[in-house]
Amino acid sequence: MKAVVVTGYGPPEEYTVADVPAPRPGPGQIQVRIAAASTNPADVRLPSGESRDVVPLEFPHVPGNDFAGTVSEVGAGVTAYQVGDEIFGQAAPRVLRAMAGAARPSLSTGSLAEYAVFEADTPLLAHRPAGLDIEHAAALPTVGLTARALMATAKVQPGETVLVVGATGGVGTAVIPLLAAAKARVIVTAPAADADILRALGADETIGYAESEYPSGVDVAFNLTLPSDHLAGVAAAIRPGGRLLTITYPVPQQEWIGRDDVGLHFVLDLDGTFGGMREASGATCWTSGSGSTDTLTSPTCP
Repeated sequence: MKAVVVTGYGPPEEYTVADVPAPRPGPGQIQVRIAAASTNPADVRLPSGESRDVVPLEFPHVPGNDFAGTVSEVGAGVTAYQVGDEIFGQAAPRVLRAMAGAARPSLSTGSLAEYAVFEADTPLLAHRPAGLDIEHAAALPTVGLTARALMATAKVQPGETVLVVGATGGVGTAVIPLLAAAKARVIVTAPAADADILRALGADETIGYAESEYPSGVDVAFNLTLPSDHLAGVAAAIRPGGRLLTITYPVPQQEWIGRDDVGLHFVLDLDGTFGGMREASGATCWTSGSGSTDTLTSPTCP
């Protein structure tokens, strides 16, 4: 089969497309013919070598976490899926086993390939809804699961003001409609050129990236882009008793933000504690027959 192959640490410009043996499923696993796959920051950072001391890679390495495809073979003991099932989801490279879910880890051989093998018993895989097209299904997993976990952790109340730092990425554009549906006032950092798009998604106000432009006294801040050891400026915008949620490494420490009166949360839900792929896909409603997603709906589809 053909796959994107990393042969040594380096930037994505050094990746190649090569022929490699197709992986076969063992007990409890499924093989999927990949129809579409998306890339996320972790897909690039792991092969970059920045984490090689903690998570050394074995080469050749096939990257890719998010995917949509068709089950092409099932291993012994698998009952949740059959050959021909259309599925989608998120799975980490097997080298990240120690960081994946503790109980039912979602691991794979890499989705940037014609075929990949996945663990069948994980909440981070699901059957693809009929109204969700393949491309959207492949783009949804990481951002959908993260947006759901952010909302469940923050417990945003109607009327609260939420600052979203880094709103133009996948997670930002997924979480803004959910915040709007929760009746929060949403302030986002973004380039001026993206202001109209973000307002259409539900943002009330767009501001620049400079800390001097941050509002004061916000109830909640979502950090989606800054390293978590550079959040003092974001924390300064939060009212006493407010909450700061971040999805970036390194895992934040309270002393780094210079505030002990702000709740600090690192959001990474690889166990599906706040719902797996099936629940995350329910955060978006699909327009029947149009092949498009409507991200301006509430978390519960009618």
